[in-house]
Amino acid sequence: MRALIVLAALATLGAAPERVDVLIRGGTVFTGSDAPFVGDVAVTGDRIRYVGPHATLRARRTIEARGMVVAPGFIDPHTHVEAMLASPDAQERLVLPFLMQGVTTAFVGNDGGGKPDVAATLTPAHPVGINYATYVGFGAIRRAVIGEARRAPTPTELATMRGIVARAMCQGALGLSTGLFYAPQSFAATDEVVALAREAGERGGTYDTHIRDESSYTVGLAAAIDEAVAIGRAARMPVHISHIKALGVDVQGQAPAIIARIAAARARGEAVTADQYPWNASGTSLVAALVPLWAQDGGREALLRRFADPSLAARLRPGMTENLRKRGGAAALLVTEGAERGHTLADIAVRLRTDAVGAAIATIRVHDPAVASFNQSEADIAAFMRQRWVMTGSDASTGHPRVYGTFARKYAKYVRAEHVLTLRQFIERSSALTADTFGLAGRGYLRRGGFADVVVFDPAIYAARATYQQPTLFATGVRTVLVNGAVVVDGGVATGRAAGRSLPHTPPGRCG
Repeated sequence: MRALIVLAALATLGAAPERVDVLIRGGTVFTGSDAPFVGDVAVTGDRIRYVGPHATLRARRTIEARGMVVAPGFIDPHTHVEAMLASPDAQERLVLPFLMQGVTTAFVGNDGGGKPDVAATLTPAHPVGINYATYVGFGAIRRAVIGEARRAPTPTELATMRGIVARAMCQGALGLSTGLFYAPQSFAATDEVVALAREAGERGGTYDTHIRDESSYTVGLAAAIDEAVAIGRAARMPVHISHIKALGVDVQGQAPAIIARIAAARARGEAVTADQYPWNASGTSLVAALVPLWAQDGGREALLRRFADPSLAARLRPGMTENLRKRGGAAALLVTEGAERGHTLADIAVRLRTDAVGAAIATIRVHDPAVASFNQSEADIAAFMRQRWVMTGSDASTGHPRVYGTFARKYAKYVRAEHVLTLRQFIERSSALTADTFGLAGRGYLRRGGFADVVVFDPAIYAARATYQQPTLFATGVRTVLVNGAVVVDGGVATGRAAGRSLPHTPPGRCG
């Protein structure tokens, strides 16, 4: 394969040196599919013009990359950066936490949160720093049609929701995302989800899911995986499992069994993939972590009324206590936003002179804050990470260091320090695998004619600096980033250029 690359590259060179816009020279090049080699990458406009051994080219700008890794721009399939992309602040719209790790493309609308008006999402009012694609979200649709109620839809409501999915797919959605762990999505039966998923599947979409239970809250981890696979089978569409994990003390150690379940589905010819963040703490809200689903029926106002009803305490408090046990106790829940930011639930309980459940209720009465929940084992993380169908994803959300450090941490900890993955595996599962899985034509590889999304990083110092105590520190080690051919990080410093584009999915049929 490498010989073919070299021959093809040499064939492009004429007698007179070709002129290109940017020449990245002398780095160790990972194309996304081939063995690495020392060579050059050349860019003209928004496209890659040349990839191969040292080339005789004239360049308006030459970037020396000796000793550096040159790779396709990374693609993050699970984020929550919608607010950054739509911000009135031009600096925030650059999404620098991603660019400073080499992430050039991100998906939004995950966990069932994608807005039904996909056309508006894909038409940014102002320039943005990264490429992005979006899902349409089951939660957003259900809330708009049914509200927060714990009930099944009427036939008319179901037809309305199906129509919203169909329209969103024709506007460019990647597929349907769900967050079946979260109310009100958790109130939906499987057949309701299948009905909506079919509309996306018939238009070439993917079923992306935060599964119903990553732990032992309701149906259990294994049954939730089985449900996701069954939905994909019934809807005749690929399944992508968001931030795969074994969450909490009851299921730690189950990664091999879950891997076997997914491997069996793949062996049957079913398209099942997953993404994963390289952190042992998940990110959610305090309500989602601790409050039983029955108490969330009707939304926040209904929940607060239940908190105030003494007759419900005998049911509510034991349920919250059990959920806290599953999460590993009060010291394993760190509040990451609001007035209590940086304090564990155990800290808050001491300050309020109450127990952990009382502290949680007092906190939620004021605000439902984001929390980091330390609930995973390193053995499970490594087991999932080794699977060739698991790609890198940040689940970037408020207050968690995964926003600023996911890709850099995965390299520094799991490639360089612990050798869970090779460098080539890390790169390909952070770029090419994602592009192939979701059909991002021209992205995810360093190939002649492809879009010029490129990262150049120093393998000796590429690492995350963000921590749970200081989650907004930029990663180190990225020297250069190109987005659609524009240099957006230069010498380790952001240039301020906003070169990102929306990436609408093109449905293969049943539109128009």
